[in-house]
Amino acid sequence: MISKKVISVFTFGIFLLVGGAILKIANNPQANIVMAIGLVFETIAVLIFAWNKIKK
Repeated sequence: MISKKVISVFTFGIFLLVGGAILKIANNPQANIVMAIGLVFETIAVLIFAWNKIKK
């Protein structure tokens, strides 16, 4: 079962990616930073998920 921590981190990463895409459309110079942070959160979620699977 996927833990609530993984779902929370994954959801926040998706939120940042969507927000970054909106900022990219609006030509905001910080769009790439927001999208990069979103990708970091997605990577953290995958690592936590994989770690929990390996531990079991």
